[in-house]
Order: sequence, then C-alpha cells, then structure tokens
Amino acid sequence: GCVYIDGVNLQKVAEPKLAQIKRQKIGHIFQDFKLIPILSAQENIAMPMLLDGKKASQDEIERLASFLGIENRLKHFPSELSGGQKQRVAIARSLAMDPEVMLFDEPTSALDPEMVGEVLGTMQELASTGLTMLVVTHEMGFARDVSDRVVFMDSGVIEEDGAPSVIFETPKKPRTKEFLSRFL
Repeated sequence: GCVYIDGVNLQKVAEPKLAQIKRQKIGHIFQDFKLIPILSAQENIAMPMLLDGKKASQDEIERLASFLGIENRLKHFPSELSGGQKQRVAIARSLAMDPEVMLFDEPTSALDPEMVGEVLGTMQELASTGLTMLVVTHEMGFARDVSDRVVFMDSGVIEEDGAPSVIFETPKKPRTKEFLSRFL
C-alpha cells in the first residue's frame, strides 16, 4: 500500500524532504515512551521543537501539560513518573509539534491496569478534537468506541476493514470472529 499525507505519496518523497514531513506532520507514540531519562518532563516535551529550530514556548508546554493532566509533573524526571504520566508526557511531546497525524503503537501495553484507563481517556479526548490518529491496539472496547474505521490484521494481512459497528457486530471473516470472541 501507499501512505499519503496532504496528497503526497510518502513512498515517492526523497530524503531529506521525507524526514521533514515526518518531523512536522506525524507524531509518534511508542509502547515504551522513549523519554530521555536525564531531561525533565518539561524538557522532554520541548526537545522536538528545539531540534526542529522552533522556540519552545513555555505557555504551549503548560497548555499541553494541563490538557493532559500532568501540569504538576513538569519538573519531574521520567524515573519519578508513573507509566501513565510518562505516556502523557510522550503524547505532549508529540502534540507540541502540532502534527496532522498521530501514530500510536500499543500505547497502553507497558502500563499497569489502573494507568490504561488514564491513557485511553486522554486518547479519547484527543480523538474528540478531530486529530487524525492511527492506533495499533488490543484494547477492543476503546477501538470500538472511539474509531471511525477499524482494520483487523492477522500476520500482516488485512482481514477486514470497515466501520466499527460492522467489524465488531457482524464480522465476515472467520479469523476476525475468532479473535473478537475472546475479547467481547
């Protein structure tokens, strides 16, 4: 398949333009946070802006921290944060670049059960703002409730693709039915 952003096929864009598009238009949220341990939460949020030559606005950092419920954790280092707080710092760091698309790779997999709800609630708030999000997840309830479109994959192959109501209520493929029967 092909990936398009603003009508541009990313497979046909040469470096360094591709790197620029990725930095400026795509936010990434990883399973293991990817925070820099020697930087405070505030500095982790500011880092991508500084690397891209933008001024790290204290007001913007505080606005994002407040939106994500971590405003009282900005001076803390990653080792002093819970898993949910680390993931929200990672989300703030990506949002600071004002991306058009956010990619989430199993954002709750490294969290204990109590923190999962916090992060999913944050993501639900982001979805309500209209931000385009591509989420790889095993959180089926979240996918059903928040998604506009669901793609079920097995061994790297798309099995089904459609509206959440169709995929979750009337899956067509046996593999999709089998998988969903374990979660719903």
